[in-house]
Amino acid sequence: MPDARRYFDLSSPFPMKRGGELVGARLAYETWGTLSAARDNAIFILTGLSPSAHAASNANDPALGWWEDMLGPGKPIDTDRWFVICANTLGSCKGSTGPADINPLTGEPYRLDFPELALEDVANASHELVRGLGIDKLACLVGNSMGGMSALAYLVLHPGSARAHISISTAPQAQPFAIAIRSLQREAIRLDSNWNNGHYNDAHYPEAGMSIARKLGVITYRSAMEWDGRFARIRLDSEQREEEPFAVEFQVESYLAAHARRFVRSFDPNSYLYLSRASDWFDIAEHAPKEPGGGSVEAALKRIDVERALVIGVETDILFPLAQQEQIAEGLRGTGAEVDFVALDSPQGHDAFLVDIPRFGAAIARFLAAL
Repeated sequence: MPDARRYFDLSSPFPMKRGGELVGARLAYETWGTLSAARDNAIFILTGLSPSAHAASNANDPALGWWEDMLGPGKPIDTDRWFVICANTLGSCKGSTGPADINPLTGEPYRLDFPELALEDVANASHELVRGLGIDKLACLVGNSMGGMSALAYLVLHPGSARAHISISTAPQAQPFAIAIRSLQREAIRLDSNWNNGHYNDAHYPEAGMSIARKLGVITYRSAMEWDGRFARIRLDSEQREEEPFAVEFQVESYLAAHARRFVRSFDPNSYLYLSRASDWFDIAEHAPKEPGGGSVEAALKRIDVERALVIGVETDILFPLAQQEQIAEGLRGTGAEVDFVALDSPQGHDAFLVDIPRFGAAIARFLAAL
């Protein structure tokens, strides 16, 4: 199968925020469109926890991408105008260096010897890639979900590195509900005996733990309204049910099981643990000028230097509530930036940015058309 992935070598050693360093690390990335002669039309996309760099199909890889309807010629992020870059997150398992990769110092997979990962590391690695492509200033930095937190870190660590910013369904700091869910996901993986302190293999793989973790995630990615509308209390036909105590009975259970089966072998469990914990650790207030009692989110956001911003949230998002999007929008307004805030009533909850393309796409297209 054709592969559009390219690889960028990070500085070696690459220092990590919480200590340690990576030697010979790299980022996998893909691009769409053409970089202008002035190098002023670049858009960089920072992803959520699990996506690869393949956001959309292209000439080198016709497979549909995870944001296929958002990105391409004539689409909301129009690659006839913009040069678009999407990178796989540092610490992931989709081409960028992560716990599943070989540690060049030992010749063995990193596993839990991978340094503690922070979203600031993701941001700094992404910034190195952008500069390595000869781009001094992005036209726009886009971040959704976990990628939105990484984008805020990128902007606060590298002020003036983007003219505009699109913040989608994200947070300036992890909140207790999201931390609690991710903690349960990590616990499910760690308590699977096959996890074996990170030393699993294909024959002894923490499939049950990963399945539970994914089901928990999917439940929070959508809203109760969505679950009610799609499944109600519909039961499986008798021939679809397994003959064992407490077997799957409702269609919603079957849906979650199928979703988990597609995911568990496609994503490295240790990478999942590292990225999940990095999300919990993120708090942009750490980058605020110190005040009595510590820094604040508002003070940290004031360090960001962009001309314009679009902040989009969803009323039914329980993982990254709308109030957090409002906090980001107000904080960016405090910098003097022109900020558009869009609150959508999409029923799909947190995942709406992946599926409600008509509404998200319209807001993004309007914003980019004015740049």
